[in-house]
This record gives sequence, structure tokens and C-alpha cells, in this order.
Amino acid sequence: MTEHIPDTHKLVFVKPLHTLIWLFYNVTLAYMFYTSWTGQIGILFWIGMTLIGLECIILYVNNWTCPLTPIARRYADDVRDNFDIYPPNWLARNSIIIYTILFIILIIIYFIK
Repeated sequence: MTEHIPDTHKLVFVKPLHTLIWLFYNVTLAYMFYTSWTGQIGILFWIGMTLIGLECIILYVNNWTCPLTPIARRYADDVRDNFDIYPPNWLARNSIIIYTILFIILIIIYFIK
């Protein structure tokens, strides 16, 4: 049996990738808020809605964990919630609830505008 030895060099690749994906979804959500609030719903809004829906399915299938987290776990012994992503620990810990609330607000804005 081989012993687990952290390889932080590989984590240096996974952590920025995970953060870039997180940033992409933040920009997508911000764009969707803007277009929903201004009533400028177009194809990009619906593409964003589809991508966020796919992200929700991926998270659900992976027990509400990003698929990159178990990969990163192989290369780190860190137990913090943000060991595999650059945002602060409190945000990594609470991201599912924060983004769920934001998405619900987005849907409410879409329907009332």
C-alpha cells in the first residue's frame, strides 16, 4: 500500500483552475442580474441559466461538492474549506447557500420585472 504524500505542485494547477471556474460563474451571475434588472434578456441570459443549471446538476450528483475538490484532496492534507480555491474560507464554506439565495433572488427579479 502506498502512503499519501501531498504534492503541492499539482495543487498549484487545480486551485487556479477551480478559482477561474468560480469567477466565470460569478461573472455569469452578475451579467444575469444586470440583464434581468434592466429587462435586456437575451440569448446570453439563457445560456447563463443553462450553465448554472448544469452546475447545479453536477454539484447535486457529486453530493454538493465540486468535482475538482476530490482531485485537489489527493494533493493536499489541508482541511480548510478553501484549500482548493482562492476565495476566503468563510465564502468557500458557505458558497452553496449564498449562491442558492442569489439565484432565487435572480429568478424573483426576472419574474417581477
